[in-house]
Amino acid sequence: RGAILFEHARLRSFARRDLAKRIAYVPQSTPLAFPFTVLEVVLTGRSPYTPRFRFEDARDRERAMEALATVDAAHLAARRVTELSGGERQMVAVARALAQEPQCLLLDEPSAALDLKHRAALIRTLTRLRDAQGLTALVVTHDLHLIDPPFDHVFALRQGRLLAEGRPEQVLTDAVLSEVYEDPHVRTRRVDGRTLIWSN
Repeated sequence: RGAILFEHARLRSFARRDLAKRIAYVPQSTPLAFPFTVLEVVLTGRSPYTPRFRFEDARDRERAMEALATVDAAHLAARRVTELSGGERQMVAVARALAQEPQCLLLDEPSAALDLKHRAALIRTLTRLRDAQGLTALVVTHDLHLIDPPFDHVFALRQGRLLAEGRPEQVLTDAVLSEVYEDPHVRTRRVDGRTLIWSN
């Protein structure tokens, strides 16, 4: 119900190609059955800028390599995506989205396939892009340790209902999370500016 607005205009009022230049999406997982190179995959993020029946040009390749460098994956450019680990594939998916040069990045469970190293790298990248370029990242996640302290605003949802919103330390509390998960054993504790979460 209602309307989704982007920059005070209804989402449906934007042409699809124009919207693709403003908003990019990173799914939880991306099936990659064909042995394209990483660079070829990231170049598909340039499609909103490529006229029909034209191939990508040198500028598109430059933007794709910049996106790979942003997620510290430029060294993978010539590798086949079918040879990559799940974590590496996810970073390539983020690079493809960044190649669109979006103002807003939508991520669905982006840390699901990531190990500790890649998960930390992803959050550092999103934080850096927010601070340096003003990029907005809207993240759906069950990985609560991902949220605090880097995220600016958190919405706690349960079955489509908003239970709480605010800074991470305001939302990641015993009371809120117990209601979200219907688990009275959820516990939180603030340690060195971070919220630790567990269930007894």
